[in-house]
Amino acid sequence: MALLVNPSNPIIAETDTTKARSAASSFGIELHVLNASNEHEFDALFPRVIQLRAAGLVIGSDPLFTGRYEMLGALAAHHAVPAILGNRLFVAAGGLVGYGGGFDPYRLAGVYTGRILKGEKPGELPVQQGTRFELFLNLKAAKALGIEVPASLLARADEVIE
Repeated sequence: MALLVNPSNPIIAETDTTKARSAASSFGIELHVLNASNEHEFDALFPRVIQLRAAGLVIGSDPLFTGRYEMLGALAAHHAVPAILGNRLFVAAGGLVGYGGGFDPYRLAGVYTGRILKGEKPGELPVQQGTRFELFLNLKAAKALGIEVPASLLARADEVIE
């Protein structure tokens, strides 16, 4: 597998890399970490994934990538690279899978902002994390890649894009 991170944002890159290495290790999967610091580096990225013979590309959580989901989805489709990014819009743009927390973290941030503006002390607020994760699948991309999506996965998907 390949993982895309942005070395210009070392905190997110290190977090994504550490988590991905741990997951890959537990499944006995070799992980190739690829870097892109700007969108001009995206075009060379997908041929590199193919050259490495990676089974797919996990796109990190950096805002550079999540903000350019359409470009990345189109490139994944064009180069026939199975790719995953944590949102529906990426899947609609041609990516294979989207899995992530949806908009719940943003809603929680808004609630906390309101509580702070009303006088609560940030240090006294409990730590929370999202509880709702969404799975999106693009069947058109799967078909183009020659991937048969199991019925059990289709049943678990929040949305299947055909």
